Amino acid sequence: MSGWDEEDARRLLEGVVPDELLAAYLKLLAEDGCPQAEAGALLGDAEAVEALTCRGMAHVRPGGPVAPPRLVPAPPDLALQGVLAELGRRLACEQERLLTGHRRLNESHRRPRASAGGSADQLVEIVTDRAEISRLSYALINAARRDWLTLDNYVLETPVQESTGFAPLPGFDGEVTCRAIYETRCAEHPIGVKTIEAAVQAGEQARLLPRIGMKMKLADEAVALLPLTPTGMSGALLVRSPVIVGALREYFEMLWERAVPFGGGTVEGPLTGIQAAILQMLAQGLSDEAISRRVDLSLTTVRRHITAIREALGVETRFAAGAAAVRRGWIK
Repeated sequence: MSGWDEEDARRLLEGVVPDELLAAYLKLLAEDGCPQAEAGALLGDAEAVEALTCRGMAHVRPGGPVAPPRLVPAPPDLALQGVLAELGRRLACEQERLLTGHRRLNESHRRPRASAGGSADQLVEIVTDRAEISRLSYALINAARRDWLTLDNYVLETPVQESTGFAPLPGFDGEVTCRAIYETRCAEHPIGVKTIEAAVQAGEQARLLPRIGMKMKLADEAVALLPLTPTGMSGALLVRSPVIVGALREYFEMLWERAVPFGGGTVEGPLTGIQAAILQMLAQGLSDEAISRRVDLSLTTVRRHITAIREALGVETRFAAGAAAVRRGWIK
């Protein structure tokens, strides 16, 4: 093992090789190998020996008339090369499984199913069984891998009580972006606000709108669950059509722009007179150039005021600024 030490091995292999396997390799490296018959005892068990040899991180050196066969470690760079080759083979298999799964999913969407109410191509499916609707609701959130988007108007079948249970967000570990828009009355209810706060603490981005026409749950850009009744528990639509799901995503983004962040701080002071005038014109849909002419200020100055207004309202676009100002009562 001349020229290599434990630090070199860690630098190359840590984070690529599982910790337990790395520990076994480093132990073998430190000993510069061991008799094959003693390898299991040295490394913990026979499985560790098998894991090292199948990845090319170690190999058995044949013995001679006197010396028994030895398990010796590969140099760290060759060990890494073997690990990468093994990972490549596994990824190729996983890729093939992924493609097979997508093919089967597409086929299942085209194939008629015997479930009651299902459409022929299954791009839009009517579900009326309460248990199935509940199951789909939980299954969708756990199926999300990029985005989990929800609309909630707080229309429930029974009054909310302290004992009412709400499913917590799964441990997405920052890999899935969770965004929710709640009808304002959700945040006005003492239990509703606790529910939103718990979701925000779990990583959800929450916003409020005065009115939301329906509930909606959308996983990635693949599938959505929509209500057929006010609560959605007596009937729902499971939508897999890319066209419809894409339109629903655009609808959500439009509402997101208009919504006010949950728990956002209040404005410390009123706008200046000129900013109030500019805000009125923003709400009327005037362009920056038209506002500049109206107030007789340079375009640069007007845009600086617009930026200050947006920051005060906590929104990102001029359209959202006008809508948020109306909701907050800044524009009568």
